Amino acid sequence: MHASGNNPAGSARWLLFLLPAVLFLMNLGGAPLFDVDEGAFSEATREMFVRHDFLSTWLNGAPRFDKPILIYWCQAIFVWLFGPNEWSFRLPSALAASTWCYAVGLFAWQRFGRAAGILACGIAATSLGVHIIGRAATADALLNMLLALALLDGWRHLESGQRAPLLRSYVWIGLGVLTKGPIALLVPGATTLIYCLTAGRFRDWLRSVFNPAGWLILLAITVPWYAAALAIHGQDFINGFILKHNVERFSGSLEGHSGSAFYYVLMVPVLLLPWLTWLIASVRQLPADWKAPLPRFLWIWFLFVTVFFSLSGTKLPHYALYGCTPLFVLLALHRERVRSVALAAAPVLVLMLLFIALPWLLAHSGEAGWVRDAYYRAQVSRVADAIPAGYYVTIAVAFLASVFVLRAPIELPRRILVATVLNTLLMALAVAPFVGDVLQGPVKRAGLVARKLETPGILWNFHAPSFSVYRQQVSPTVQAQPGVIALTRVDRLPADANVEVLFREGGVVLVKVK
Repeated sequence: MHASGNNPAGSARWLLFLLPAVLFLMNLGGAPLFDVDEGAFSEATREMFVRHDFLSTWLNGAPRFDKPILIYWCQAIFVWLFGPNEWSFRLPSALAASTWCYAVGLFAWQRFGRAAGILACGIAATSLGVHIIGRAATADALLNMLLALALLDGWRHLESGQRAPLLRSYVWIGLGVLTKGPIALLVPGATTLIYCLTAGRFRDWLRSVFNPAGWLILLAITVPWYAAALAIHGQDFINGFILKHNVERFSGSLEGHSGSAFYYVLMVPVLLLPWLTWLIASVRQLPADWKAPLPRFLWIWFLFVTVFFSLSGTKLPHYALYGCTPLFVLLALHRERVRSVALAAAPVLVLMLLFIALPWLLAHSGEAGWVRDAYYRAQVSRVADAIPAGYYVTIAVAFLASVFVLRAPIELPRRILVATVLNTLLMALAVAPFVGDVLQGPVKRAGLVARKLETPGILWNFHAPSFSVYRQQVSPTVQAQPGVIALTRVDRLPADANVEVLFREGGVVLVKVK
């Protein structure tokens, strides 16, 4: 299924990396770190420098076994270069997401032509789920990049029989195991197995999976750190990482993240916004795609991830992204299947209109009682103060520019791509800073106030690890004792507490306990 004469070359190839890089790097530090995940990853990285320990991760003084080490090492490099700020903590994800989109675009270009390559890259870079995870200080953008590289190289090996892409896939899998654990082995292994079974190539799969040189590479990458972690923490590492954050995530609902069996069927269209029309058109092509080797491989990749995580007890939106990479290629492949400008343009224009209404919706959600949690009601009560200057003007300009582009006499996919780029820039420049200030601004400002004080500080009935990042000190979650400063929620501050209020905003209150 190669398109002859379509190897990326000349001045166009740089677009495959530059476009996503601009979208992910633009205003990367414009929003505060979001709790819990961004705050936890960032604080664990910061504590590496405090403890002078770059083999283990700790969060507010307690061992953190949630994820392996690679993302923390990546964050640590940029913290060392640029200091502990939002930009440094998020930069590994932005670069990984840019590489992820580039790899998708390059693969599609080489097999289906230049137009498909640019569009596949653009779809990936402007999809809602990728935009969010690619600008988050967590492990998921890095894992998605590595899964994409592993499976795309896996196909190159199956397609050509060449040894180099197979060995590269072992490198990517090994790094993936250092990023998030066994899932980096499972997705490539199961996807290629199912494809080879459908193609009558089981022996080819066995030869590739039990390649001695490949396993030497994988073990050389993974064993040193896992052995060190086991030597340092012993059974606690097994209980925390292997049993709790891997076995229990699949067998049960961890930390309350549950959902129905149809959770990911509903979540995938949301993550792929505003490319919903192309998703529907591509799904309709599945029976025809199943007859061709590469499209069948891509659908198997997507379907395995969706079914596997649908069976998992713990359900989180970003898990579905592990299976979205093949969809980016399939949507670009079927770009001509959408002919209606109105249907193609509706999702992106509706998103922009939703952004215009977002301040009112958030404010009204508190006033109308839609938000039952007292903390979040208090947070959204300050929506008017959090709206950035020029918020509505920025959205209006992007909306009008999109309408103008959608009327231009160029191919429909290109028109939609330009409009989605404008929408993505809008999210980076206006929406994320606004939402970030509503939800996290008070925590950040409380941390900056606490940084000026030399008094020991804690988190009191409140899990907000970003407070420790901004305070630049470990802040354990314990019960308050006289003489400490404590960050808590307004609804969890005991009525009879003898405290001096140092800072109060929204649902956040910083106190000194007397």
